Order: sequence, then structure tokens, then C-alpha cells
Amino acid sequence: MGRHAVVVGGSLAGLLAAHVLAGHARRVTIVERDRFPADRAVDADGSTPASTAPRPGVPQSRHPHVLLEGGQLALEALLPGFMEELRAAGAPRVGMPEDIVQWQSGRWFRRVPASTHIHTGSRAQIERLIRRRVLANPSVTLVDGTETVGLLGDASRVRGVLLRERGDGPRGEQRELAADLVVDASGRGTRAPRWLTAIGAEAPHEETIDTGLAYASRVYRDTSGTLGADATAPALGFYVVPNPSQPYGVVVLPLEDGTHLATFSGLRGDEPPTDEEEFETYAKRLPHPAVHRWMRAAEPLSPVSGFRRTANVRRRYDLPGRRPAGFLATGDALCTFNPIYGQGMAVAALSAVALRDALTDSRRTPTTRRVQRALLAASRQAWDISAGADKKMPGAVGNAAVVRPADRVAGWYLRRVQERTPGDPVVGRAFRAALTLKEPLSALFAPEVARAVLFGPALPTPAEPPLTRDAGEA
Repeated sequence: MGRHAVVVGGSLAGLLAAHVLAGHARRVTIVERDRFPADRAVDADGSTPASTAPRPGVPQSRHPHVLLEGGQLALEALLPGFMEELRAAGAPRVGMPEDIVQWQSGRWFRRVPASTHIHTGSRAQIERLIRRRVLANPSVTLVDGTETVGLLGDASRVRGVLLRERGDGPRGEQRELAADLVVDASGRGTRAPRWLTAIGAEAPHEETIDTGLAYASRVYRDTSGTLGADATAPALGFYVVPNPSQPYGVVVLPLEDGTHLATFSGLRGDEPPTDEEEFETYAKRLPHPAVHRWMRAAEPLSPVSGFRRTANVRRRYDLPGRRPAGFLATGDALCTFNPIYGQGMAVAALSAVALRDALTDSRRTPTTRRVQRALLAASRQAWDISAGADKKMPGAVGNAAVVRPADRVAGWYLRRVQERTPGDPVVGRAFRAALTLKEPLSALFAPEVARAVLFGPALPTPAEPPLTRDAGEA
């Protein structure tokens, strides 16, 4: 690989890529445009430390982040002991479907014992813990408060990056940082395609699907005893899943400080408002008043924050073209999903595992194209789930939004899966394993699952929100 690798972006994908690269390069430099505060466990006054507060470079950090089980397994493989550390830091562990009052496709889920768990703490908390582990390696250096403004090299090979102090503006002095490998982990707003064209290379083809979905979030404290980690509390959260015939969604999830983050979602033209009074009124659009009742009784603790950049975008660096050696893309800079599916952090971790495996594969030389293909493959299942669902939503646009005949066949089967998931433990277990990226989508076609989907009835489910747990089979 060479002596020096540069990673553009210091969020999860960048940190984990740097961690892997540190095993192959003499030194790794992470370049991040934000300034990170000193990572402290607790501020002197006991308040939330600045290092766990949302930062400007992650505008979605004020909204829900879940760590799916596939991502948990990947993180543990990369950073042994990390999940125990995360739990010790207070990150809530939510069992699905046991701990959530969930509605989908007109039916409430039976709250049988959990077959999978998600972590629902803040993005900033997870990022801080990973950053502390990665930067403990003396081979890894963080250069923060610095923007990457271009690439060094030509169409055949990238040889470094052009940097500028953040805040200096377009006329600010630029400096060169030579590198044998540059990894773009700069996120959804990546500028790498234009950097590549500037050195005579070819920008990647982009596949897009955009439903126009937007969401808005607010932090609450439960005052009714409806939600909480206490054994006497009936549930940890609410989840209303949108679909083509019912486009409104909500998720209410616990945070590490005992509060709950409530997020509404809606499609283009009927976006959730950021006005505080209108935000609560928006809850009346949901198919059941349970969340609106809870919200009216709960104590609001924050302003309402909105987010609208939710398109699925996949950049096909793996396809033929003028691609320079020494350049890779990972994380959201490679493939970004509608955040409502909660896949981003898991895919960042799975991509780092794919990078590790590609670099250590003794059977194949880790060429740029081969490694890039491995990174794309790590995101494929999440793309199939997110893009496959979004292209069916009303008003979806984009060059990848076309519904093909094969999509209709798969859609027919998946509709039957979703109809049976709320009440059938066998189907539900397989569906959750695939959605959380723990098992491949082929798990939905295992013999016992296929029998239930093709020949079994949709089993009964609660008529009203199940505020108590079910003692039935997981």
C-alpha cells in the first residue's frame, strides 16, 4: 500500500477505515473539516460533554441513529470489547419486537421476546467512543478544522490531497499533503466527483432514488410512565412504519440520558413542520392517536430540528472508466441511504470489515478496483432494502426509481412477508435478521419461512397498541 494513507472525513466510516489502514500503512492521517473537542467522559458540572454534542459536519446527528445488529457484529470484530463499552456508557439496548410498540401495514406487532437488538443512543456518543479507540493508535493522526479542496495526481494515480484551513475561504492558502492512498469518507455531501474531473479522471455514474421524504425531531422526557427502561414501564418506544398507502411515519426511541427522541417523517409536499406547535399537531396524521396522546403528556426538552436530504445515492466507482489508482470511496461518500432505515452506521462498520478482508486476502492482489468492488458489495444489501422500498413510494424520482418486472415478483413475495411479520414468529425472526443486516436477504427464502409466507395465513395480531409484552415464542 505504501507509507502514508489519507482519509478524508472523521466520522464513523472514516475512523473505521483509518483503523483498518493503520495495519497496512506506516502512518494514516484523518482530515476533518470540523473541530473535535477534547473527548471527556463527563463535564465538570455533570452536563452532556461537548464531545457528545451534535457537530456541524453531521447535520443528521440531531435525529435518530440506530446501530443494527449487523453493524454491532462488525464493530466488535474491528474493535473487540466495543459493544460492552457502549453499553457501559449507557447506550439503550432495545429488543425487537419485545420493547417497541410497532405498527405496520395496518397491524400492530405482537411483542414476543426479542430476536434482535438495536442500540439507540446518540450518534455523537458512538462516534466519540470509536474516535477515542482509533486515535489511541500512534500511527493515526487527526488533522481537524481543515478542508480537503482537491486531489493531487492525474487520471492514472492519485498522489495526495490539497488542504485549506477551514474558515480561510476560497482565497485561503492551500497546502499539499502527499499520500500513497486517499480514501474519501467525507459523507453524503462528498465533492470527490468534481475533484476527480479536475485531475482528468472520470466522475462515477450516480444511481439515485428520491422519495422527497423529510423528517423532523424533538427530544422529550416521558412523564406518564409509558416509556422507559424501568421494568414497570410497558415499552421503550413507538414505531409507525410508513408504506405507499400510509406515508406518515414516527419513531420514538430512548437516548442514553433517559430522554426520548421523537421523529416524524412525511413525503414531498407534506413534510413534518419545525414549528413546535405544528409538530405535535402533525401526530394526528398517524393511523392511531397513541403517539399524539403520549406526546401531549410528555415534556419537550429541545427545539424541533428538520432534515430533508434523504435520497438514496450510489456512486459506481466499480464500473469501467478513467479511474485513478490510489483512490477509494467508502461510507456515505460511496453509497448513502434514506436515513429512515437506520442503516448508515452499520454499513460504515461492514465496509471497514470488507476493507480489512480485501487488504488481507492472500489469494488476490488488493488493486484499487478490486478493493472498491468489495466496499460496494458491503453496502449492497442495505441498498437493496432501502432503494427497493423507496422506489415503490408515491412520487419517487431518480434514474434508479424504475420498477422492473423482477421487482414486481419480489414485491409480491415481500408483501406477504410483511403481512405475516407482525404475528408470525418464524417470518418475523427472518425478516428482522435481514433488515438488521445480520443475515442475507436469502434468509427470507429459507424453507420454513417460505412455507409460512406462501401457504400460511397471516396470524392474529393485537387490535390496539400492545402496551404489555407478549409471553409467546420469539
